[in-house]
Amino acid sequence: MGSDPFFWKKGSDPNFICGKLRPNKKGPAVVIDAKYKSLFIFPAVGVTMVLFGVSVFAALLGGNEATAWLGAAIAAVPLPVIATYLMFGGVERTSENFPFMLLIAAAGVMVALWEQFIEGTSGWSPTSVALAAGALLLMYVFWYSRFGRIAVAALSVGSKLPEFELQDTDGNTFRSADWVGAPAVIMFYRGNWCPLCMAQIKEIAARYQDMEAMGIRVALVSPQPEEHSRRLAAQYDVPFEVLIDTGNRVAESLGIAIRNGVPIGLPGGYEPDTVLPTLVVTNEKGTIVFSDQTDNYRVRPEPDVFLAILRRSGVLAK
Repeated sequence: MGSDPFFWKKGSDPNFICGKLRPNKKGPAVVIDAKYKSLFIFPAVGVTMVLFGVSVFAALLGGNEATAWLGAAIAAVPLPVIATYLMFGGVERTSENFPFMLLIAAAGVMVALWEQFIEGTSGWSPTSVALAAGALLLMYVFWYSRFGRIAVAALSVGSKLPEFELQDTDGNTFRSADWVGAPAVIMFYRGNWCPLCMAQIKEIAARYQDMEAMGIRVALVSPQPEEHSRRLAAQYDVPFEVLIDTGNRVAESLGIAIRNGVPIGLPGGYEPDTVLPTLVVTNEKGTIVFSDQTDNYRVRPEPDVFLAILRRSGVLAK
């Protein structure tokens, strides 16, 4: 997890955090539609696991193509490993491109190609399987993981937090102006179904004493169904403000909504539209002092980064 150099890059790019993405200053951001991506992840992982099983079986049968099938099996390993790690590993963030996993897949493909074109001991079947597994991994790393978003100016550093209204888990109206008077960490998260979101929330909860000592309020905002937000609120013994963006309306108005952002086939009664992972920190005047509008759902800021920024802005432990 945190100490695993193959999966986790310490912190996200500070240039990115401070606004490496070009803010959109020409009106509302273009709403991203992830219709095709919502169809990708479950079939991609499932197909790759089948390819791995077929390759291992063929390699165990022996024969001239055994080594080529072993290469195909190696090429099919990374994507299921990544999916399992993200789902059950409690990881808050990863490296941007999984270089080690890409290297493993490339090695498997090279073995299959070598056996076919250099040794001449195998045909196209193991090579095709290796190439298919490698292609699915590349699609996951460089296409599925990225949103193609442009940072919105309304949430950029130096801007006043826009006015909007949310609902708490008791059905009461909460206004963004209520955060004025104290520093606030506002995390827009996709839902309880997102393992990285849940790990990031757990990480923030572990630092809550530090934040409480600095007078920081923590708000978690999601368009997910109310029962899921209630379950999240009951999960942590810290006074998080768990808020609901009914109908994803606030995310739409802020330019951080994503249509069809929930994977198809996901249980739990989630609506297809959700919010792009976004974390905003404001000072006691309601001015944004930190904004992470990540373009990669696996790359997220560490609490130490925005806590350090708040300290530099004059927010000290009481």
